[in-house]
Amino acid sequence: MTHGYTTGTPESTPSFGVPQQRPVPPPATRSGAPVPAAAAAPVDAPGSAPAPKKPGRDRYLDLLRSIALVRVVVYHLFGWAWLSVLFPSMGVMFALAGSLMARSLSRPAASVIRGRLRRLLPPLWAFSAAVLVMMFAGGYNPVKDPDTGGTWGIIDLFNYIVPVGAPPYPWHLGSRSGLLEDSWAVQACGPLWYLRAYLWFVVASPLLLWAFRRVPWATLLAPLALTAVVGTGLVTIPGETGNAVTDFTVYGGCWVLGFAHHEGVLQRVPRYVAVSGAAMVMAFGLWWASGHLGPDGWDLNDIPLAQATWSFGFVVILLQYSPSWRQLPGRLAKWDKAVTLANNRAVTIYLWHNLLIMATVPIIDQAYNLPFMQSARASSTLDSTYMLWMFVLVWPLIGLAIVSFGWIEDIAAKRSPRLWPDGASRGGSRRKS
Repeated sequence: MTHGYTTGTPESTPSFGVPQQRPVPPPATRSGAPVPAAAAAPVDAPGSAPAPKKPGRDRYLDLLRSIALVRVVVYHLFGWAWLSVLFPSMGVMFALAGSLMARSLSRPAASVIRGRLRRLLPPLWAFSAAVLVMMFAGGYNPVKDPDTGGTWGIIDLFNYIVPVGAPPYPWHLGSRSGLLEDSWAVQACGPLWYLRAYLWFVVASPLLLWAFRRVPWATLLAPLALTAVVGTGLVTIPGETGNAVTDFTVYGGCWVLGFAHHEGVLQRVPRYVAVSGAAMVMAFGLWWASGHLGPDGWDLNDIPLAQATWSFGFVVILLQYSPSWRQLPGRLAKWDKAVTLANNRAVTIYLWHNLLIMATVPIIDQAYNLPFMQSARASSTLDSTYMLWMFVLVWPLIGLAIVSFGWIEDIAAKRSPRLWPDGASRGGSRRKS
């Protein structure tokens, strides 16, 4: 499992999220992904059909998704381990996706899975095309890959088309003195673990939802029990298969919590019971983490059982207090357009953000060539504020990616292409995406 972005210095999410194998320099990460969510309404029994919901998006869930995406970007830029405790983005994102999946499965399962794939794959293809062209231009040869070379190196490229496994990429490409640092491929492609996990959850959801409606509590808690087996070294599954299984168990509880939210099961549990139980699970997660700190200290992305339990309890509390807003209230209303844009372009933001973080480096480096930067004081000032300038610059670059590639999400969802879907016209913030 890995996390952390580094650009000559530290940096994972993910969030997306998110996940995975740890390359030589701290590879990219876990903390954030992207997926739409739906409002939830209580029902009379765990297995009964959910009560009818009012049309429109749940702006509380949209806000959570937006916060998760921002946290992913910040985490991958600064590499602050405490962010994985402050807000477990990937657990939140998988829970929101699970809630939406449960709602969608009122339709035939095969059509729902096809629809999810249709919406996910075209944005991935655009990203994959750009990254593969850059890697091949830099001299990467998958046939000679030291880990998956030969025929398997070619076959593994299929994961850039349909992410059933881990896509291949070199841990080092180019030179440290090049335009991008030599670990850029690791940083750019590392977050793709999230798409693999999401795809697995989508395919497994019909069976998971069937089991949840029959034995809800067993289905809800089973992923935590499995994480205690495969995420602690008690049972070891080698290679990328092991990483994929661990990701599935770590975030499986959050995905099924999305089912519980949609089906009304959480609302049937007294709030004081749910919150106190969640607090105990989270306390266990911190206790476990304290005795199993990884190379980045309290970064829960490196501690599967701590990540699973902390994220699970955190999501229970967030969903237990879910107010189901139809509009952002009070001072939050001024963020309505930003929240709408982030939700309409969640996949684009998640896919491109790490590569864009690295793209800030050669841009900022040009400042050293300015005449007034020749003094030692000016140069030292830029050195000390370099990460801050990266943070400032990455957002307009993300905006540029939204304009350049975001419309692919609309095409994939069979909507008319939009360059900047922030809800400013045609009631965009109320449209389902």
